[in-house]
Formats: sequence, structure tokens, C-alpha cells
Amino acid sequence: MEGSEVLQQSTKRKGRLTRVLAFAILVSTFGSSFQYGYNVAVINSPATYMQQFYNQSYFDRYGTYLDNSFQTVLWSLTVSMYPLGGFFGSLMVAPLVNKLGRKGTLLFNNIFSIVPAILMGTSKAAKSFEIIIFARIMIGICAGLSSNVVPMYLGELSPKNLRGAIGVMPQLFITVGILIAQIFGIRSILANEKGWPLLLSLTGFPAIVELILLPFFPESPRFMLIQKGNLTGARAALRRIRGWDDVDDEIEEMRLEDQSEKAEGHMSVLNLFSFRSLRWQLVSIIVLNMGQQLSGVNAIYYYADSIYQSAKVKESDIQYVTVGTGAVNVFMTIAAISIVEALGRKMLLLVGFAICCISCAVLTMSLNLQDNVDGMPYLSIACIIIYVIGHAIGPSPIPYVITTEMFRQSSRPAAFMVAGSVHWLSNFVVGLVFPFLEEGLNEYSFIIFGGICLATFAYIFIIIPETKNKTFLEISQMFAKRNKVEIKLESEHLELHETNTDEHKEVKSTAM
Repeated sequence: MEGSEVLQQSTKRKGRLTRVLAFAILVSTFGSSFQYGYNVAVINSPATYMQQFYNQSYFDRYGTYLDNSFQTVLWSLTVSMYPLGGFFGSLMVAPLVNKLGRKGTLLFNNIFSIVPAILMGTSKAAKSFEIIIFARIMIGICAGLSSNVVPMYLGELSPKNLRGAIGVMPQLFITVGILIAQIFGIRSILANEKGWPLLLSLTGFPAIVELILLPFFPESPRFMLIQKGNLTGARAALRRIRGWDDVDDEIEEMRLEDQSEKAEGHMSVLNLFSFRSLRWQLVSIIVLNMGQQLSGVNAIYYYADSIYQSAKVKESDIQYVTVGTGAVNVFMTIAAISIVEALGRKMLLLVGFAICCISCAVLTMSLNLQDNVDGMPYLSIACIIIYVIGHAIGPSPIPYVITTEMFRQSSRPAAFMVAGSVHWLSNFVVGLVFPFLEEGLNEYSFIIFGGICLATFAYIFIIIPETKNKTFLEISQMFAKRNKVEIKLESEHLELHETNTDEHKEVKSTAM
């Protein structure tokens, strides 16, 4: 029987959302992805009180207050250490998931949440703002790991007909985390002089929940079979996840994937950059992650209050407008879960980046005219909300899904390591540079973000294929032509070879 026939047989029965799969999704996304979003937004509302604490702590030590420029630097560091930690966390992805597994890495990662939660909660009593900055690096490491490992884990648990919708779930819980941070960040709740240490420390609660509950759920069957060679364990895990005993077709698909990868071998990051059959996949995830972060979305979340102040929103109303924006983000991410399997990944990316590009252009115009034309502040708020809608349906969730789908088992950890590093470095740049960009360019800051959205839109339109309802092998074959390689699968003979044999030697692997 040929490999293609095996793949066709495995598509006859559609996967379903079983109880085990549903709870594995909820526990891993709440315990990990939620924290990413929570810590993106949590320092926005109490910023004034935290900066006062920085100033007072400095005065208590040295008898003088911070000058404005040094205080700006310290606050920029507080904001930007989080994505910098995320970059360090991304560098840890490949070695940890290959050694500890996907579930094991998520459990280990809770160290980088619980410890900084304790540090931030006690920082005021210790009269040390340095503790907060250090804790932001640690919690960033947690986010860097979780933002890459959770999509990988869920992508490998999911049946292919649900992989897109399940792949958006981490982003949904990121937006829920942002919204909860914004709600708790209302001045009358925790974003006040007494409550901000508790506000920062609450990030440890989801980690404790995950640490208790996640051990009861299975490890990725693909990791167990392909990387550990544990057929019995993989079969048992797959039966629990799928809810039926006959998983032979899916096991055979994993075997075919394993055999086809024998030609590539274990993929380090260096190999990933040098292997021709993965060239356009690698370029694509770099472009998507840069576009996702440099499109300006985190400029809105990190500095939402100052943006609304520029739009002439009343100081007392800003916190409620921010919460409303977060609620829209959650709602539209839920919408993305509902439509991603129907419309596909590529369409959502194109529509999302187009909306973001147009919103940036109109926002620039409205901010420029708001002193001279009535109603412009309301148009500015509308632009921000529409921008959030556009980002929520495509640019925010879909890159994680596509990164999972474009790479097979041996190359996926290294691919997430690259994607995560690009993601968090871009995030770091935006967090560090935007205050100075806003000060220098004022209302024209978002023109730069709009241009990046337009360039990313063009790349997606030309290069990215539609991957919905495809197996990992089928997606690899879709990229083979663009990469100028050919992937052939047969039950008795599997081979991967370069079509340009003058420059690259043929590489073969035999399936046993």
C-alpha cells in the first residue's frame, strides 16, 4: 500500500473534542497562555503608583529623588524586560521540549511563574524596585516558553480537522489574561497604592493550578512515538485523547512522518537554516512573527493609557475604555475560533493585516486633526478598537497555528525556537522604542506600523499557502515545489531529494 493511500485512510474519520482533549486544552492554556496575556497588561494601570514607589525607594536610599530621564529609563526597563525574558525563554524551547517533552516542559516552566510572583508581591515590603525588574525577566522567560510550547503541545494533540480552532485557544487565553489584568487594574480594585503588589503577584495562581492538574493529562503522542520510540505509550495516549480504540491509521501516519524525516535527521536551529526543503517555511514564520509584533499591537497594550490621553479621553474614563478594548479582543478571538476552519488560515491573516493597516492610517489622520475637527477623538478610539478586532482575528492567533503546521516533528522544536526568538525580540523592540517613537513622531508613529502591516499582507498574499484540513506531510508537500525539492512517500520506500541534482545530492531514506 502506498503512503498516500495510508494518509487518505486516516482522514475517513473526523476527530472530535473529547473530554480529555477539552480539559487538556483548558488546563494548559489557563496555566500558561493566560499568564502571557496577564503580564502584558498588568503594569499598565498601576504605572503611576509603581513609579512613585520607584521614586520613594530611591529617595529612602540616597536622599534624593530620581530625575525624570532616569525614571523613564527605569520604567522602560520594567516594561521591556518582560519581552527580553521572553526571548531567553524562546531559546530554551528546543532543548527542553526534546528532553522533557511538551507537557514536561510546561510543568517545569511553572518555576518561572511562581518565583517571580512571590518576588513581585513582596517587592514593596522589601523596598526594592530592582526585584520587580528582575521578576519581569523571569516571568518573561515563562511567557517565552509557554507561548511556544502550548501551541506545539495542542497542535500535536489535535485531530487535523480541529487543529486550527484548537490552535487559536492559546491566543484566546492570552486575550482573557489581558482582559482580567485590565479589570483588576481598575483603580478601585487593585491598581492603587496598596493593591498593586497583589495585582502583580496574582500571576502565580494559574501556575499552581497547572502544576496540580496537568500531570493527569497525556503527553503528546507524536513526541512519545517519533522522538522516544514508545509505541505503547503513544497508542494509549492517543486512545485517551481521541475517545476510541482504533488509532492504527493515525499511528501509521506518524510512522510515515517519522520515516520521511529520517532523510533530514534531528534538526538543530543551524540545520534548520541550512536545509533547503524548509527554506520558505522558515522565512514565512520569521515574516509572520515580525509582522505580528512590529504591527504595533503591543504598543497599544503597553501604552494604552497614553494613547487614549492623546485622543483626549478623560482621565477618569481611560481605565474603562481600556477594559472595553480588552473585551472586544476576547470576543473577536472567540470569533476566530469559530471561523478559522471555514475560512482558512490565509484568509484570516489577509483580512486581519488589511484591517490593521487601514486602522493605522486613519488613526494617524484622526490624531493629527483632533485639535481642529470635532469628533476626531471618538474616531481615534474607534480606530484602536477596529485595529484590535483586525489583529484578534488573524495576526494574533494564526502565526502560532501555522508554525505548528508548516513543520514536522523533528524540525518543529527548532522552528518554534526561531519563531519565538523573532516574536520576543520584536516585542522587546516595540516596548523599548515606542515611548521615544511616540515622543519624536507624535501622531505619525502609527504610519510605521501601518507600513509593516502592508508589507506583511503582501508577503502572505504571494507566498503563504492555505493549510486548513491538511496533514503535516501534505503541507510539507505543498511547500516542496517552492523549495525546489520533491518528497515521495511509499510504504516500502520513502525518499526526499533535491530536484536540482547538479547542486544538491539526492538523499534517501528507506522505511522499514
